[in-house]
Amino acid sequence: MKAFKDPNFNDRRATSEAAKSAALARFRARAEDPAVAEQRAARALAAAERQRLAAERAEARRVEQEQHAAQVAAEELAARVEREARQAREIDEQVELEAQRKKDRDARYAARKARKARKAG
Repeated sequence: MKAFKDPNFNDRRATSEAAKSAALARFRARAEDPAVAEQRAARALAAAERQRLAAERAEARRVEQEQHAAQVAAEELAARVEREARQAREIDEQVELEAQRKKDRDARYAARKARKARKAG
């Protein structure tokens, strides 16, 4: 069995510095690796493609919303025109009904006058 080695402060510091410089060397080696650069380029290309697709979707959504708004406006206009036409028809029918009632009332009045004239005369 190995004997327990109690490192002093300088030993611990040297070990720490060696580990840090080894990690830094691995990082630098990885940063200079062509495969990593190729992966970065592929990721950047994929990100640009995602951005382009998102922009296309946003544009398509905007166009669809504009078309929907135009359709809603056209439907509202058609409904308003139909409502106004129906109101105009109802007013015309009301005027005709009032004219017919007046004509009937005048006819009854004339008949009553004629009956009274026959009785009196």
